[in-house]
Amino acid sequence: MFSKVHKVAKQVNNVIIGKELQIRQALVCLLAGGHLLIEDLPGVGKTTLAHALATSLGLKFNRLQFTSDLLPADVVGISIFDREKSQFVFHPGPVFAQVLLADEINRATPKTQSSLLEAMEEKQVSVEGQTRNLPKPFFVIATQNPAHQVGTFALPESQLDRFLMCLSLGYPDAAAERALLLGEDRRSLLAQLPAVMQAEELMEAQQELKKIHTSPALIDYVQSLAHATRQGDLFAEGMSPRASIALLQAARAWAAMEGRDHVLPEDVQAVLIPVIAHRLRPLKSMTGKVSASSELLAQLMKRVSV
Repeated sequence: MFSKVHKVAKQVNNVIIGKELQIRQALVCLLAGGHLLIEDLPGVGKTTLAHALATSLGLKFNRLQFTSDLLPADVVGISIFDREKSQFVFHPGPVFAQVLLADEINRATPKTQSSLLEAMEEKQVSVEGQTRNLPKPFFVIATQNPAHQVGTFALPESQLDRFLMCLSLGYPDAAAERALLLGEDRRSLLAQLPAVMQAEELMEAQQELKKIHTSPALIDYVQSLAHATRQGDLFAEGMSPRASIALLQAARAWAAMEGRDHVLPEDVQAVLIPVIAHRLRPLKSMTGKVSASSELLAQLMKRVSV
């Protein structure tokens, strides 16, 4: 089953060149049943990656461009009066898909951003007093531009905590950029992508993760990491219980892709930064500068013994 996940990774690597690690991390996120946030500058392939993942996994997806005038009803849907039926008929919004590609999510207002909270946590939406379930599996793959850019609204901590992983693609290296310049247009490649997996197979693979063994010592290690973020001098607030669960689930998915039936501390360390960096706010140093989260997490891993 997990061999097909590797085939998905290989196919996406042909579209997003030179980003093997980020693609693997994204697949680990979806395999673990979590939502994915991709944060980077415009034009580095965030939307293309999300599109390629959804297509290769055989998932029905909708893309919604988040803008400052977008309303919650534009996301979840609205009831419109039907004269022929003499009643209100609900018209589902783009959220009713297996993958919602929320493009530039931080360009929408906080009110519109909050319309996704229930969907991301409960896999359902409540509209006009009625609760409607979302398709299975359900993922939000969101992209956002750096917070310093014009016209952005920072995601609140409660929403950031609902993303299992946050990735950054970065600029391609010289060889990858040259391949992009000389190769076929990415949109043409996306149109040609076949579905390597089906939704049912992905859900079956997610169930298989429950069989990945986690020893008591491994649980102790995850708890020690969480406790260190809460009590130390590196972060303003520590990991939430949801973050600890996400870290363990992502480590299971990483171990499964490595072909093992048990989780090692190295699996936890491999997913630590993309899982918790966006959830933690570093303390300011004496000079007023804020250290990079990746550097602080590297310190955290050194402090917490395996």
